Amino acid sequence: MRSKNQSVDLGTGSIGKLLFSLALPSIIAQLINVLYNVVDRMYIGHIPETGALALTGVGVTMPIILMISAFSSLVCMGGSPRAAIELGKGNKQKAEEIMGNCFILLVLFGILLTFIAEVFGEWMLLLFGASQSTLPYALDYLRIYALGTLFVQSALGMNMFINTQGYAKYGMATVVIGAVINILLDPIFIFVFGMGVKGAACATILSQAVSALFVLWFLRSSKSSLHLQKRYFKLTPAIIGPCLMLGLSPFVMNITESLLSVCFNSSLLRYGGDVAVGAMAILASVMQFSMLPLQGLTQGSQPLISYNYGAGKYDRIRKTFKILLVSALLYSSAMWALAQFMPQLLAHMFTNNAELVEYTCWAIRIYMAMSFCFGAQIACQQTFIALGNAKTSLFLALLRKVFLLIPLIYILPSLFENKVFAVFLAEPVADTLAVATTCILFARYDKKVLLKEPK
Repeated sequence: MRSKNQSVDLGTGSIGKLLFSLALPSIIAQLINVLYNVVDRMYIGHIPETGALALTGVGVTMPIILMISAFSSLVCMGGSPRAAIELGKGNKQKAEEIMGNCFILLVLFGILLTFIAEVFGEWMLLLFGASQSTLPYALDYLRIYALGTLFVQSALGMNMFINTQGYAKYGMATVVIGAVINILLDPIFIFVFGMGVKGAACATILSQAVSALFVLWFLRSSKSSLHLQKRYFKLTPAIIGPCLMLGLSPFVMNITESLLSVCFNSSLLRYGGDVAVGAMAILASVMQFSMLPLQGLTQGSQPLISYNYGAGKYDRIRKTFKILLVSALLYSSAMWALAQFMPQLLAHMFTNNAELVEYTCWAIRIYMAMSFCFGAQIACQQTFIALGNAKTSLFLALLRKVFLLIPLIYILPSLFENKVFAVFLAEPVADTLAVATTCILFARYDKKVLLKEPK
């Protein structure tokens, strides 16, 4: 099926060409999206005299920032695959109704989250690992960032409905526009205006505002196959309910990432002090570099898989997945090699503090010891989401972080003399067990559901 506005033919075009034409802009967009937070930290970490403490303080805000983005995933990473499945069935009106419901729910979540962050922000930061020396920097950043929550929700969430139609270049443009503005404004606000972490936060929310306006303009324009219409802004339980069920998996992945930051930061502050928490802020940024391009790759595959699942073309789903799996493994292996053999390069991106650099280089080799196999985890898990399999994707999201990683953060220190080493070791142990389980479940699902006669 190809509508008059559709730029790609998801149902009959070459799998390899389609996948990479959709994935490349998504990968670029995800890499650039990293810059929203990572560039902030790079500049903040190089503030004269206070850079190391400021970097640690901003790192403590990450759980709250991840919580905010998690709600956009809950709504739109569940809604966009369902919209694509409806497009595959030829039901455009239903797809637009899904999109309209998702948008109004994003707005409601944005208002609620802004209130929570502004009122309870200081209490949350202390709970999440801020010390008395880093709290002022964390609070300065969060108070301003929270004011842009509605922009963040709209930019991140509704952009998924651009990508799910196959307009990956426009989806990439959404991120590029905001990131370029952020990169230009950061040094001006931080150093020229002398605003420090407050300047970094201002640059971020202004750039997200521009991205949000671009997304909404596109979805209201004639360029989009699906149009954002006011008549679908009334929440309908029968429409939004299945979207939220499917979105639970990516929501749990993001919200537990926030919970993980709390567990890591509190444990590391106890055993290693501010320098260990600072190292964790850098490791979290490096992990974003590792994960977001993989997410971009899976976002490129999602329209293909969802559309062809709706059309009943299972042979095209299997071909798409094979290319996705190989590509994801190659990338995750490359990032593993970089972390193991060139950790100094990664550490110096964020700080010039000699003690923090040395600590980070030691920690990153432990923390990312098994990251080479993570490509298989995300390829299988995101394919479950694209196929509309909410239960399995939710279980896998809970398995790695809630059932494995969080308990290991507290169990392993009792088994090792070096407590900080044990905390970092929890990550590769959990990765190994989660990847093995995910691959087994996907192989069984493939045999039961996808090995059918193609239509």
